[in-house]
Amino acid sequence: MFDHVSIGVKSLDNARRFYDAILAPLGYERLANADGASGYGAEKAGFWVIEAERPVPADRKSGLHFCFVAPNEAAVDAFHASGLANGAEDNGPPGIRPEYGQFYYAAFIIDPDGYRLEAFFRRPE
Repeated sequence: MFDHVSIGVKSLDNARRFYDAILAPLGYERLANADGASGYGAEKAGFWVIEAERPVPADRKSGLHFCFVAPNEAAVDAFHASGLANGAEDNGPPGIRPEYGQFYYAAFIIDPDGYRLEAFFRRPE
């Protein structure tokens, strides 16, 4: 449905360090660098961080969050650990989320700009 999503950040340098670290365990890397923007993905940049003069204020109660697909449970664990090591706030440790299904393994963090992030792996049935 979507070709890409972009978010505004206060500091592109800080965002690059953060997203380089947390997305690598999921198999994603920085594929594009432009003046004031970086794009991440596996084969094509689909998640962009853009240095913005006035990023949208993050609102934890807005319902907005971004969920990244993980190749396995270890990648979800590494995403979460890397996030915490790089300035994220814990928003839910790795584990099965029975409220989403018996095969839904996920972890949740809040990035330094206040965006809610998730990594998810669907266990085989």
